[in-house]
Amino acid sequence: MGDGTDRKAQLWIRLLGVLGFVLALLILPLVGRRCGMGAPVPTVQSTLPAATATPGAAIPAPTSSPLPSPTFSPLPAPTSSPLPSPTFSPLPAPTSSSLPAPAASPTVSSGPQGAAHDTYRVLASYPHDPQAYTQGLVYLDGFLYEGTGLYGQSSLRVVELKTGKVLQLQLLPDRFFGEGIAIVGQRIYQLTWKAMTGLIYDLETLEPTGEFRYSTEGWGLTQDGTYLIMSDGTATLHYLDPTDLSEVRQVTVRDAGQPVMRLNELEVIHGEVWANVWQTDLIARIDPQDGTVVGWIDLSGLLSPSDITVPVDVLNGIAYDAAGDRIFVTGKLWPKLFQIEVVPVD
Repeated sequence: MGDGTDRKAQLWIRLLGVLGFVLALLILPLVGRRCGMGAPVPTVQSTLPAATATPGAAIPAPTSSPLPSPTFSPLPAPTSSPLPSPTFSPLPAPTSSSLPAPAASPTVSSGPQGAAHDTYRVLASYPHDPQAYTQGLVYLDGFLYEGTGLYGQSSLRVVELKTGKVLQLQLLPDRFFGEGIAIVGQRIYQLTWKAMTGLIYDLETLEPTGEFRYSTEGWGLTQDGTYLIMSDGTATLHYLDPTDLSEVRQVTVRDAGQPVMRLNELEVIHGEVWANVWQTDLIARIDPQDGTVVGWIDLSGLLSPSDITVPVDVLNGIAYDAAGDRIFVTGKLWPKLFQIEVVPVD
């Protein structure tokens, strides 16, 4: 029973397979028309001749026809035609009149300009303390009164003319730098440099008796019988009333119209104010009324090289003996004091 059943099954399977194949043959043409399948494929006609193969003939080796080498035509060499040199048109030279010339500053004189120029002759010389930094000098009754400077060394002293011996000495407080001196009656007046303070002493004892004030520096001091006359290192002379030390008037010293600066130690001689000009060997002779310089005295070479055994400073110090008409001059730290006479220059 088993073998017969198997045979029947196989037959049915085969039958079904045949039927499926038949159905496929029937259905596929229909589907192909719908989808564009089954259209005849066109044949492509080749234009190349058909290669005929000769049995036993060797296929010829391909001929090597290399591509021709490229030819290069080099670019022509550039011709050197330099650019023309640029031409320069220089700017015109500036004219000096483009800006106004500055106005000239007024000239300030500290030496001879238009006044007469004199020299000197030495009549006598006397010893002088080489430690005395002379700032003021007065002759009275056979003695010299001298004011000296430098901080811590300033003094007022009475000196014997012939020997240079210091007979009396009054030291100033260290805060003062002593300057010019003048004598009026029984009083000695002494300036100080930057303290704007003047000192007053008794003529006989040199004891301080008072002070006074002024508004400038103090340099030189003298008197004309009526007023004290004071310099301050500029071209100005200040006239002071000796009773209350108030300033009465000022005079500007000029030579050829120009101010004469650095007026220092003063003395009244023959009605004129004589002034050392600091850092020069000159003495200016001044008209006290209007300040005009009426003459110059050049004391160059007064202290000879043989006199300079220690360092010395500038010419400074003028004293006048009215009774004997004698003029005395010296300098700061000088070892000598000289009596001179004025001699016109030939």
